Amino acid sequence: MQRDGDQQRLLGEDQQQQAEEQQDEQMLGSEHIAPAGIGFVPAFSPQYDVDDDERCLLVRERERDEVVQLTNAPSAGAALTYCVFYLLGIGTMTPWNFFVTAEDYWKYKFRNTTFNDTHPEEELTPLQKSFTCDLALTATISGTTFLLLNAVYGHYVSLRAKMLGTLCTILVLFGITTGFVEVDTDRWQEQFFLITLIIVVILNISSATMSGALYGVAGLFPSEYMTAVVSGQALGGILTALAFILVLAFDAGPSATAFVFFIMGALLIFFCIVCYSVMARQAYFKYYLEGGDKFKVISALPAHSRNDESGVPLEPMLKQVLGKIYIQAVCLALLYATTLSVYPSVTVLMQSEHSASHTEWSDVYYLPVVNYLFFNCGDYVGRLIAGWLESPRNEQTTLLWTVVRVLFVPCFLCSNSSEHHFLPTLVQHDLTFMAMIIAFALSNGYLTNILLIMAPRSVDQHEKELAASIMAASLSVGMAVGSLLSLAFVQML
Repeated sequence: MQRDGDQQRLLGEDQQQQAEEQQDEQMLGSEHIAPAGIGFVPAFSPQYDVDDDERCLLVRERERDEVVQLTNAPSAGAALTYCVFYLLGIGTMTPWNFFVTAEDYWKYKFRNTTFNDTHPEEELTPLQKSFTCDLALTATISGTTFLLLNAVYGHYVSLRAKMLGTLCTILVLFGITTGFVEVDTDRWQEQFFLITLIIVVILNISSATMSGALYGVAGLFPSEYMTAVVSGQALGGILTALAFILVLAFDAGPSATAFVFFIMGALLIFFCIVCYSVMARQAYFKYYLEGGDKFKVISALPAHSRNDESGVPLEPMLKQVLGKIYIQAVCLALLYATTLSVYPSVTVLMQSEHSASHTEWSDVYYLPVVNYLFFNCGDYVGRLIAGWLESPRNEQTTLLWTVVRVLFVPCFLCSNSSEHHFLPTLVQHDLTFMAMIIAFALSNGYLTNILLIMAPRSVDQHEKELAASIMAASLSVGMAVGSLLSLAFVQML
């Protein structure tokens, strides 16, 4: 009987001790079980004991997410990473811009071969008529589709494959395209037409995958790195416009012009490959890619690292991320639907008020300078200003400005153009049109950067890459919708 009593007493003491330990763990919000609403704690852990009041205060601070964000990011490599992000921003669109800008080359390749040279007065061949439309259609469908796929399934593919793999593919495609410049394709124009469209599809799939991955990675870094990416894209547009104006000034032949454009695109891509390979080895790049050591994650909601304490990966949920950034995504899609609905398809049809005089400015340089150079410069400056101010941070205010910006569309539709048949001409002066296109470009660049900075800030750390990829997909959807609207607007003139 005494033995049985001792066993019961010991069992009771063990149970009481276990209950006290469980109560202590619950009061502490231990690292194994996080209370609801607690997502992260400072990376450094105190090496001394704290009393219950301090522990409760710590729990309340965690629930409000009021924690000090400390960083141990290495200083070496920050400037290099910023410059490479800028370069990669240039590399996302500039090669494709060179591909499209060589319009005279494509007309030459698909010309009527019964003539020895191109004649402005001759009627366009069926291939010449359909090439621009087919080029835009295949590029839009393939690019948009893979940006959406990257947003949903991109986290299953390694960053190295999405960046270096796509860049190497683009480089090979530009090498093939450059080689065709010196090949006589007059006897097999239909086959060359099909080969070119296949190259366009693969080129845009690679470019979309690389662009989505770049946005996703930039979302993991401080906001100035996203500004570097979007500013690089605008700078690429400026370089393309300047190259186009130089081509007009030197009056080079279509084949020579295309060769220069394609070589420049290939060299740019090769430089991007080399610089990215160097950047990927930098400790600064790896620090932010891995989530850094700002916070130590103990649960998945919210989280400031990709892994929890036990090493289990925290997978972002598409529905949850969309619920946090759907306003920014809608704003970005509407922004680019507005821009692409009139630029460049409608604005390229505008003419100078002095067009009747047939000067070199009005006939040759007016559209390239005003339509392309002014727009890209304004877009670039707008993105720089947004990266400096980073305001507004309220998505409702940004949505309001994006909706107000739609008023530019009827203004451009009623600008001075020789193509007007249905709409009146209300904007007749060159200075007015220049002011409109500069304001249009400034607002496009400014709102683009604000939205792309705002989205990653609205989600948790392990969701930032997916959020940035969703924004890239929204941008592409907006461009696709805007391209379709432009077809209707051109017919409305």
